[in-house]
Amino acid sequence: SLVVNAAGEPRKEKVKLPSSLRGRRPNSIPNKKIEDPVAGRVNTSSLATRQLLSGFHFIPPRVVLGVLKEGCTYATTVILKNVGVNFARFRVKQPPPHTGLRVMYTPGPVAAGLQVELEIEIFAMVTGGEDTGGLEEVSHDIEILTETETLLLPVRANIL
Repeated sequence: SLVVNAAGEPRKEKVKLPSSLRGRRPNSIPNKKIEDPVAGRVNTSSLATRQLLSGFHFIPPRVVLGVLKEGCTYATTVILKNVGVNFARFRVKQPPPHTGLRVMYTPGPVAAGLQVELEIEIFAMVTGGEDTGGLEEVSHDIEILTETETLLLPVRANIL
């Protein structure tokens, strides 16, 4: 219930609904114009759930690399799975060089139900000139541009 909590007492603060229940997926920005050559111009109620049946999911949904040693290169793999019913295309907007991040992948369409691997490589470097106590936080959202939306993959690390 939105009015009372699990103990039956009135709630003190308002319940925040997850973005999936508000009609959009977490860490995504919908595109203004969606062109779907397969769908045509049919407007029926059965296609109202089409947005839920298209797109990609990350496995894992975020990358936390922990504490890294300065001057070393680290890599991890993220799976980008097509959960839609049609093939879909994507491209990765490479992060700026000052972040030390680079994404390597094989471009091309991804069939429904299949997945591709994105290898995320980070060169651990301290960019700030001020003294931060020996620990600098790297926080960047990698943008993956698809036909229907822009997905954001958060990458977090601390450089020692």
